[in-house]
Formats: sequence, C-alpha cells, structure tokens
Amino acid sequence: MTVACLESLTFGLGHLVRAADLLGERLLLLTRDPAYYAYELDRLPAGALDVVVTDTFDVERVADLLRRTPGLRGLISSTDTWTLTGAALAERLGLPGLDPAVLRLTRDKAAVRNRLHNAGLTRGRAVENAGPDREARGLLLKEAGLPLVLKDTAGTGSQNVWLVRDEGELDAALAEASGRDLKGRLFAEPYFSGPVYSAETLTWDGRTRLLGVSSRLMSPEPRFREEITAFPVAFPDLQRTSLERWLDRVLAAIGYTDRFAHVEFVLTTDGPEVVEVNPRIGGALVGEGMCRALGVNVYEAMIEATLGRRPQLMDSDLPGGPAVAFVLGYPVAPGVFTGVAGLDRLTDMPGKPAWYPVKRTGDLIEHLGDSRGYAGIVYAEAETAELATHRAVAAAGALRVLTDPAGREAPGG
Repeated sequence: MTVACLESLTFGLGHLVRAADLLGERLLLLTRDPAYYAYELDRLPAGALDVVVTDTFDVERVADLLRRTPGLRGLISSTDTWTLTGAALAERLGLPGLDPAVLRLTRDKAAVRNRLHNAGLTRGRAVENAGPDREARGLLLKEAGLPLVLKDTAGTGSQNVWLVRDEGELDAALAEASGRDLKGRLFAEPYFSGPVYSAETLTWDGRTRLLGVSSRLMSPEPRFREEITAFPVAFPDLQRTSLERWLDRVLAAIGYTDRFAHVEFVLTTDGPEVVEVNPRIGGALVGEGMCRALGVNVYEAMIEATLGRRPQLMDSDLPGGPAVAFVLGYPVAPGVFTGVAGLDRLTDMPGKPAWYPVKRTGDLIEHLGDSRGYAGIVYAEAETAELATHRAVAAAGALRVLTDPAGREAPGG
C-alpha cells in the first residue's frame, strides 16, 4: 500500500520513510527536484522509497499520476507552498484529509486574524485597506494603531513583513510593498510586543494535544529574521496547561479538527497572541528536534492521520530525550555560496553539534533579511532547552558561511 508525499519539508524525509515502513506503507515522493532533498536521500538505503520527478504545480498531471498509483491510501502535503494543491488533490481523489475550506482559511492570515477576533481570541483585527492614498492610510492608522505590522496574507518564511513604528516607516513600507510580488494581499494588524514562540500541536477529532513549545529568537527590530530555535521550552505546569487550553480554542475557532499544527504566538503582558497558524509540522529542524526530545518518531502520527485514523501520539506517554536547539547559519554578505569554514571544530564542542546543509555550493544567496538567506543549520542538544541553546550558539559562532560577492555579477550567475 502507498502513501504519497507532495513535495516535503527540507528535513524529516528519513523519519517519514521509517514511519511508513513501520506502518506497512510504501512512501512515494513526488517532486520537481530531488536534489532539494539530497541530504535526506543520501542517508537512506537504496530503494527506501519511490521518487517520481514531475511538475508538482500541475494539478492535472499529478492527479493523473496518483490515479495510476497502485494501492494509494493517502496524500501528505506538509509545505505551505503546496498546502492548497494537496487539499484539492485529496478531495478530488477521495483520500482522507482536512476540509479544504479550513486549509484555505489557514493560508489567509487576515481571515484567520478576523476569525479569532470574532471568537474573542485576539485583541486585534486585520485591516486590508492598506493602500497608499490618504483615506486608506488614515483608516489603517485608526484601525490597527501604531506600532503595526504590514504583511502578505499568504506569505512564508518572514518574507514581505514590515514593522511600522511611526508614520514615516508606514510611508516607506507601503511604497516598498507596492513593488513586491505578493503571494496574497497586503494587510495590517497590530504589533504585539513580547517573546515569540511556536506551539507544536497534534489535533484529532477536534481535540488538541500540546506536544511542546519551541522558542523563536528573532533578529532585532525592524526585521523578523528567524535565527535560533530551542525545544521544548520549560513552562511552569499551570502555564503550560493554560496554553494547551488556549490552543485548543484557537484551532477549534478556525475549524482545525485533525493533524499537526505549528502555531506561532507572542507571549504579551496580557497573554498569548497568535501570529499565524501553519497547518503542518514545523519546518527547519523542528520535526527532527521533536523526534529526539520527545523520544518518539512523531512522523508515525503524520502517516496515521494521512490514513484517516487516530494517531497513537494523541494518547501515548512520551519517554523523552535530550532538549535540542538550532541556529540558522546566514552569511555576512550576499553572494554565491562557496562553503562553510570551521566545520572541523564541531567535533571538539559539547552537545553533539552538527551542520545540516540547506544551500548547495554555487547557489546564489541574495536575501539576508528573511529565511531565504540561511545556508544551513547548526544543531546541538543538552539536558534543557536553555543549555542546548548555549551549545548551539557556541557551535554556530565557530563557523563562517562563505559567499563570493563578485559571483552575483558573473554572467549567468
């Protein structure tokens, strides 16, 4: 029997293959470019899964391919880019899946904000009349106030996000946004101050289990560049219980009844405020970190949910393991990626530090203000998330991500 994967996150494919094997399923990866998963594929035994190269944006072609797949029982779509395509394919082929309308809602940050506001779960509404003319600008300031955030309703990876702290920054942000190719629409919302976290949850039949919380240390304002993550954050028991109940209400308000979610939130002086709801397991090394820190292969739950049955992870005790942390490795300057200096030093450092590559030599790195700019990830572990963070930061400090700025100007570069 077969479970198909419509593309995948950069890391986690190995865990997914092992989960499918354990559950008696064969994993089929549909991808435009297998080289994107080179790190994972190179570490799997030959023939561990089936890989089919196809245009995964071509819904008709993918649908035809899946119809001809013997014993197809489920379809996984775990990336923001292919969320809606996966939902449409699952519905068309009669495969288990979340209501496509709910997934469309989660990919519209403004609609989620307003749904949560109507349910009394956020203090701020989305303002979509974010144009440069005086009337629209005045409405935006009146409804969202200052400081505020301008962003793309369907944005990913902290792209097309502007912090606005005064009217001068508002004018500059609106002008810059007018020249950007947005995935959705431009909207504004209040800026909630405080530390940012991500709740890693699993929901089934409308009930949510909080598996843990990841810290999300960001670059200084006004950027929103993700830099350091650790898991699991040690909240006091009462606060963790309160967070779990709040998350249950948040996901229920948007009709999210099943599967993993990665819910970003700010912990303000007045309680948690949602940043966005991602209908998937966390990206980067979040899935890897969950497997290690919880002591279970959480991807078994992904396969079970894809098959339409209650994941054992909803009810099982978690044996636990080391806390984990990782640092995203950005170069100092844009240019053509040429390698990483200092990797040999990791063997002498605590926490079993390791480098997980994302970029390949020769790749052009242009954008350093958001997650498009990191070339790889430095991972480390320890007894607590705090200690793991110290070790990961120390290991990352020993490395230098190298770029050739001249390569940006090279013909064909």
